[in-house]
Amino acid sequence: MTTALEERVREIETLEEEVLERQEKLAEMKRQLPPQEVQDYKLKTPIGPVRLSDLFTGKPDLIVIHNMGKSCAYCTLWADGFNGVRGHLESRAGFVVVSPDPPDVQQEFARGRGWSFRMASGEGTSFIEDMGFRSEKGWKPGVSTFHRSKDGKISRIARAQFGPGDPFCGVWHLFALLKDGAADWRPKYKY
Repeated sequence: MTTALEERVREIETLEEEVLERQEKLAEMKRQLPPQEVQDYKLKTPIGPVRLSDLFTGKPDLIVIHNMGKSCAYCTLWADGFNGVRGHLESRAGFVVVSPDPPDVQQEFARGRGWSFRMASGEGTSFIEDMGFRSEKGWKPGVSTFHRSKDGKISRIARAQFGPGDPFCGVWHLFALLKDGAADWRPKYKY
């Protein structure tokens, strides 16, 4: 005979398995969409212009984080997390954070945060908007993944938007396990 508690725990474990399966199915569905060929955009860095193709760093795949810039504490939270897993990400694909901030602003802010990943600026280009991360309200955070074929063509494979509770920032999932969840918590630049 099982208790109500044991039954509830089994129900939770089953739901967790279903959520993980659904997340993998969602990612698979995104990867199965027809690739979107993109131009070899020219972005800005502190040492001068860089092409999107240069950001692959010799790998066939590239992860581009669309960050709203230093004015967004939420984007800073995500970037802080990516800084911790940068080496893991770069072992599989090129990795870069792109924001609309000018390169000097990015560099100063990154130095103050201790970020070690590469950054590029979309300032003055249509890259961020073309990738769907700008609306009438302003910049939007998220990620685009790209693949470069042997003939040099670049295609966007998938994209996702960022927001509280998404699978790209573990903070929200840990807070969700607290008695009152995340409650009214908001990220800050300093605590």
